Amino acid sequence: MSYNVHDLLDDRAAAARVVRAVAPDVLCLQEVPRRLTTELRLPPFARDCGLHWHGGRLGTGGTAVLTAEDVVVHGVSRARLPVRFPDRTRGYAAATVSLPSGGPSCRPVTVVSVHLGLRASERERHAATVLARLGGREGVGGAGDRAVIAGDLNEGPGGPAYAMFAAHHPPVSGGVPTFPARRPSLALDVVFAGPGLRVVETGQTPVDERDLATGSDHRPVWVDLDVGSD
Repeated sequence: MSYNVHDLLDDRAAAARVVRAVAPDVLCLQEVPRRLTTELRLPPFARDCGLHWHGGRLGTGGTAVLTAEDVVVHGVSRARLPVRFPDRTRGYAAATVSLPSGGPSCRPVTVVSVHLGLRASERERHAATVLARLGGREGVGGAGDRAVIAGDLNEGPGGPAYAMFAAHHPPVSGGVPTFPARRPSLALDVVFAGPGLRVVETGQTPVDERDLATGSDHRPVWVDLDVGSD
């Protein structure tokens, strides 16, 4: 699940109810409260959602990854994505995780929460940086085929950053409009998954429409994935 929570400036309780209704194993957040307020405001929100934050705010650009209690976290990383001053800072947070239910042969999955810049040229550079880290042995961790990239791209399916991610990690969240929350018309939030992961078709998740409209200025996206095993 991916959710831009607008610095928790809207109805925080409604946002938490949205997350609990979806009940994700992994939640990618964007626009979490920044600077010194992160440690004060994000842990209570995580608890309200029934999830856990593994810390580390510096360099994330306001992104975070939360996990359910039974999810095994093998490692976390983060990095800043440069923008032109005085724009809001951007970055990514990543966690490599696995599910105990998959047994000892279940290979980890790297999940990356991203928030790209306002300018198209910046977004291209940001996407290239994330993909390079996924393809290498540093940073996110060399797990491109078994990676999930989720977040607020600040552009829709026609954008260059979207196309860069989709070239190897197909979009799996359905392309639904997410912004603005009260009358969504733009599909800015998306989940991409590498070819080593498979979408599992499930029934519709009941989420209160009022909570979706008031929890943030964005609506979330979510998808069920079969993480498989060796």
